[in-house]
Amino acid sequence: MHEGIWTTVLGLFGLMTIAVLMLPLARKIRFPYTVLLAAVGIGLGLLSELTGAMHLGVISDLFHSFESLEITSEIIIFIFLPALVFESSLAIDVRKLLADIRPIMFLAVVGLMISAFAVGGAVWLVSGMSFLVCLLLGAILSATDPVAVVAIFKDLGAPKRLAVLVEGESLFNDATAIVLFNILAAMIIGHAEADLVGGALGFLKVFLGGIIVGFIMARGFVWLIGRMGGVALVEVTLTVSLAYLSFLVAEHYLHVSGVMAVVTAALVMGSLGRTGMSANGWHLLQETWENLGFWANSLIFVLVGLAVPSILSVFSGGMWLTLLVLLLSAFTARALLTHGLLPILSRIGMTGEVSLGFRTVMWWGGLRGAVSLALALAIWENDAIPQDIRDFVVALVCAFVLFTLFINATTVGTVMKAFGLDKLSPADVTIRNRAISTALDRIQHQVVDVAENQKIPDEVAQDVADIYAERVVAARADTANEADLSPDDWMKVALMATLGQERRGFLRHYAQGYLSSAIARSLLAMNDEMLDVTKHGGLEGYAKACDKVLGFSRGFLLTLKLQRRFGIAGPLARRFADRMERLRTMRAVLADVRRDGMADIEALVGPEVSGRLCQMLDERLDKTMAALTAVRMQYPDYARQLQLRYLERVALRRERQDYDRLHEEAVIGAEIHASLQGELEERYDRLGRRPALDLGLDPAELVASVPLFEGLGQDRIRAITDLLRPQLVLPGEAIFHKGDPGTAMYFVSSGAIRVDVSPNPVVLGSGQFFGEIALLKDAPRNADVVAEGFCDLLVLERSAFQKLLSASPELRATIEAVAEARMKD
Repeated sequence: MHEGIWTTVLGLFGLMTIAVLMLPLARKIRFPYTVLLAAVGIGLGLLSELTGAMHLGVISDLFHSFESLEITSEIIIFIFLPALVFESSLAIDVRKLLADIRPIMFLAVVGLMISAFAVGGAVWLVSGMSFLVCLLLGAILSATDPVAVVAIFKDLGAPKRLAVLVEGESLFNDATAIVLFNILAAMIIGHAEADLVGGALGFLKVFLGGIIVGFIMARGFVWLIGRMGGVALVEVTLTVSLAYLSFLVAEHYLHVSGVMAVVTAALVMGSLGRTGMSANGWHLLQETWENLGFWANSLIFVLVGLAVPSILSVFSGGMWLTLLVLLLSAFTARALLTHGLLPILSRIGMTGEVSLGFRTVMWWGGLRGAVSLALALAIWENDAIPQDIRDFVVALVCAFVLFTLFINATTVGTVMKAFGLDKLSPADVTIRNRAISTALDRIQHQVVDVAENQKIPDEVAQDVADIYAERVVAARADTANEADLSPDDWMKVALMATLGQERRGFLRHYAQGYLSSAIARSLLAMNDEMLDVTKHGGLEGYAKACDKVLGFSRGFLLTLKLQRRFGIAGPLARRFADRMERLRTMRAVLADVRRDGMADIEALVGPEVSGRLCQMLDERLDKTMAALTAVRMQYPDYARQLQLRYLERVALRRERQDYDRLHEEAVIGAEIHASLQGELEERYDRLGRRPALDLGLDPAELVASVPLFEGLGQDRIRAITDLLRPQLVLPGEAIFHKGDPGTAMYFVSSGAIRVDVSPNPVVLGSGQFFGEIALLKDAPRNADVVAEGFCDLLVLERSAFQKLLSASPELRATIEAVAEARMKD
């Protein structure tokens, strides 16, 4: 067997085994896992050097195999970095990231530039190296490392917003650091000249180019995953391909930021993947990427530790002063950003408010790790750079990385505790206490029931029940000292819980195959917006959001204008079909929440608040049903098709569940189960795509439905059809206002409109017309006209009005007679 192969395999899996065994130890001694891995790696590196001349059999082979796993910049950048960055970005909440995008981008771009120049200038004063070399060192060490930061913050369980701020900055500032690094490295080698404008343009190209590449590739992969038929293994494998291909395409082929491409791809996948792949696929994706991230994280920190002894061998005594200045300048520059500039930007409204505790943790928790070391190794491996510069950069970077890992990483938890960031807020403590009290009380009674069913003696059951009874008493004592929340605060808690249940309901409907991915995404986006509005606006914000989601979106109104102006009905028809499905799902989920979700909420917030909540949910249900009924009445045949299709899907789902149950209970064998599943798949395929909606705006059909035109010959009907333009009107839409110039009259083909005349409004229905008085008298409109519901109108423009009356004396007489009667009323 070739020595290189077996030694590499032995070293890789031997190192993996040692690394993963450190996790239980790290948890037991409450020590950061990544720091422990680095320490173990350093220890293994030292032991490898000490045992190099010894012959210890398998032990010697193992340590020899570690030497074959030499860490290089390309291994870190092209093998580890895409997986680690993708896994970290996948877990970030895009909405929360966008909410704090301004402080994140300030620190990641402007802040890094300021820090790099400040650090470079300070080191230049004491090191004797050129300013370009010192600036290069500053650029390498000014970027916080996503690999180290994310790992440490996961271990500490940092507050969500703090984690998003620090992790977001660490992910985005890599692109800035790498661009600046490449520019400065090219200048040192002599391949480029200093050019401020060119550097700025180059940065924009690399940074924005990476975002564009990642976004395009992610959308393409989401589209591809959606056509894989729900095969979870294929779906997840494609996300792994996306992580590496987006990095390679951006970095190697298009020479833009591979890190930004991976970050963007992961954010898109995290945002769209939940509704772009099967439920099994999403579950497997989370497990797979958690494993990949854990393996990569475990290996890279041990490998970095293994490399430390050889790297630090070039650290000379004359570098101590430079290292001290480097540490002081780096932390001072970061403090200037987090405690000086960031508060100023908050005061002038350019960024959101960031508390002192958050800013202090952002300052002290800005760790450096594998990315910084990879850039330093890229310098060390470059023979075009003088040896003294290579030693200077790699030694100082390695020493700085070790300082942040062994000092900052091990004490950042203490900093969080000093500001109380490891504790729940008083309001959260109150909610927690009530939840504990409710759960313990329920379990106390359930224990007795279980004991009775299992024929366990009553005295044994009572012993366990007494333990829970004592805990219930203690929990209720804690609730007596809880924070004083107002009824409105409790209502906000109840509303947020209800919206969380709605979100779960939407995802359940999608997982069961009752929703398309597009409808599911729109419902989840609606739910996210309602959560945000309720969180900041309370009851009033919730009420406004409820009305907004039942209204017509900008996209819907845009397609309506497209149909009215150019006669293009396809996009509007799809919007109507989407609205019908969305309202049906909203009503179903709301009904489920109202029926099944109130018991736990009432136990949490109390009967008074729960009663108000039930009343609000009943109002939402009524309004949602009214909106659904309106669109169903407008298109009854299509509504029936969708209802039939939905029920067929429900039936197939229930049939699948029944076959699965019979198989699990060993009533039917695997072969029969597979045969039944195959038949179900065929029936699912026969259901096909959602049928297209016909808006019913064909002019000839609409004219034929108006009684006024009955009895006319076909030639007359065709002539009238050419003069009329169909128009669909939405409920509550103003067709025209009092005082508007008269530009057209209208025939009601279907629906009803309200004419707001004094003293009593008049409702006109199918077959009637309005707006003729302004044309006959050449006068402004004398009343507001509003649609009562969905209406199909036929519009007769002023230019065609006289043509129609001239061509049809009977119509002229009827219209003039009605107009005269209306003016007399």
